[in-house]
Amino acid sequence: MPTTRDYYEILGIERTASGDDVKRAYRRLAMKHHPDRNSGDKDAEAKFKEAAEAYEVLADSQRRARYDKYGHAGLRGTPGHDFNSMNAEDIFSMFEDIFGGAFGGGGRRNRQQRGIPRGYDLETEVELALEEVLTGADREVEFKRLDVCNTCTGSGAKPGSEPMTCSTCGGNGQVMQQGLGGMFRMVTTCPACHGRGSVVTDKCPDCRGRGRVSLKRNIVVKIPAGIHDGQAVRVAGEGEPPPPDRSPGGDGVRGDLHVVVRVRDHETFERDADNLLVAIPVAFTQAALGADVAIPTLNGSTLVAVEPGTQHGELFRVQGQGLPNLRTGKRGDILAICQLVVPSKLNDKQRTLLSEYASTEKLEVGTTKASSLWDKLKGAVTGS
Repeated sequence: MPTTRDYYEILGIERTASGDDVKRAYRRLAMKHHPDRNSGDKDAEAKFKEAAEAYEVLADSQRRARYDKYGHAGLRGTPGHDFNSMNAEDIFSMFEDIFGGAFGGGGRRNRQQRGIPRGYDLETEVELALEEVLTGADREVEFKRLDVCNTCTGSGAKPGSEPMTCSTCGGNGQVMQQGLGGMFRMVTTCPACHGRGSVVTDKCPDCRGRGRVSLKRNIVVKIPAGIHDGQAVRVAGEGEPPPPDRSPGGDGVRGDLHVVVRVRDHETFERDADNLLVAIPVAFTQAALGADVAIPTLNGSTLVAVEPGTQHGELFRVQGQGLPNLRTGKRGDILAICQLVVPSKLNDKQRTLLSEYASTEKLEVGTTKASSLWDKLKGAVTGS
């Protein structure tokens, strides 16, 4: 899931930082926290992915402008990668031009050894009303993703031409370099072909040699009833194809699209798991004498018997009128809290009648402990 920390804070830069500053800050953090240098350190891996998310936003001028103006809320619905579901080597590959031959090209070898190549996951957001959580909803989602260029079928070369074997690495994708005056050697990703083993001299006019083009896509996503704010619906195969260096033609497994659901606040109800909380106003005469009071539900209202002597804060449970459980479908309850309403103005007749009643009333103070009232309320909420 996306981070909620400030992206500038994550990269350790000012909000006025230039694009080059953003790139340098990300490179420094990615090199520091890369799992190859922090074997088994989950905290370092989380920071590595967090930095990638911040860089993807701040390196994009349009997304950065939205973030600067609206914060994280401004990015809702905009396309982006789900870095938490990606492995570190794939993230490293996405921004490989920033790192050059760091880590000796080992990441590329590891990706090759994993077998069938897999594309990147994407993430977007939709918003639901609480009533739609009750029934479930269909949402049309528009997002952008990279797809294989139809013109060159992913090779990046102009139709009629072919990529040339890289003369720097001889098609291996890696080169041997010496360091510290020849004291040691290391294998690094070829700087000329970025590990592909070939270079495009006559580039495809549609993808400009990248082998991938950015396309808009619209699909309808079914949001299940009972989903919670922040949960995501995974749409298999709607992510991106494997990157060109792993599969120029896009053969392999596409990534997935993760549709994160945001549930709007409701003007009447508050959600507690599968239950709904609501305050119901009750006149003091109704509480004293008893009455049938209407309690709202998400699809109408229902009557509840208020017993004579009902006190402020007492709770009524309307079973089966809450939200469905995401797994079982069984609906929770509505928990209605009695909100005793005392009139702020009285006419002469009302004042006279209440004065007569007050003369007969005797209220004993301190006969009930506050702790017992609290235990009673907790018991009502938990159903015990």
